[in-house]
Amino acid sequence: MTAGTPGDLAAWRKERRRELLARREALPLGERRASDARIGEFMLAGFPMLAEMAIGFYWPIRGEVDPRIALRRLRERGARTALPVVVAKGQPLQFREWRPDTPTTPGPMGLPVPQGSAVLVPGAVLAPPVGFDARGYRLGYGAGFFDRTLAAARPRPLALGLAYEASRMDTIDPQAWDIPMDFLLTEEGIHVAGGEPLRRLDDPREAVAIARQIIDSRR
Repeated sequence: MTAGTPGDLAAWRKERRRELLARREALPLGERRASDARIGEFMLAGFPMLAEMAIGFYWPIRGEVDPRIALRRLRERGARTALPVVVAKGQPLQFREWRPDTPTTPGPMGLPVPQGSAVLVPGAVLAPPVGFDARGYRLGYGAGFFDRTLAAARPRPLALGLAYEASRMDTIDPQAWDIPMDFLLTEEGIHVAGGEPLRRLDDPREAVAIARQIIDSRR
C-alpha cells in the first residue's frame, strides 16, 4: 500500500491498527502465555548483555507480549528496569526506574508511572508493536512517542520489538520519521531487522554478536 497523502496514511494506519488489535486480543490466553514464555527465553538466550544495562520496558495492556518474568530474571542478574513517563505531548519519553516495590500512580491509559525513582538512560528498550512489517518497522498506537524517543537518544538504545506472529503485516508504509526495530522477537524466534528484510536466526545465541556490534557502532 502506498498512501497518497499524510491524511490517507493516517486513516490507513488507523484501520490496520484496529484490525491488528482485534486479532491480537482474540488470541486465547493460554496461547499468549505460552508464547510469552518462549519470547522471554529467546530474549534471555539472545541478549545476555541486557543484564548489564538499564532496560526501558512497557507495562503490557491489550494483549501485548508480557516481558515481566524475563525482566525479573534479568534484574536478578544485575539489570535495572525502567518504565516510560510522558513528559509532554510531542516530546520524547522519560524512563524512571521501576522495581516491584516502587510506588506508582496511574498515568495515561491507566498505566503505572513510577514515583520518586531515578531517571535512567536505557541501553536497550523493549517495544510492543501493534503490528510489525517485513523490514522490522513498527506500527504503534499512533502518538509517535516511541519513534521520537529513539530519534532523540544519544547513543540510540538497542530496540527490541516483542510481538506475536499474529501482528505481522506486509508493510506499515514507513515514512522518514519511522525507526525500525533492531530485532523482532516472536514465538517463532529472533529476527534481525534494522530496516532490512527480516531474517530469522537459526539459533537465538547468534543474536549476541550481532547485538554487540550494533551497540558498539552507536557509541
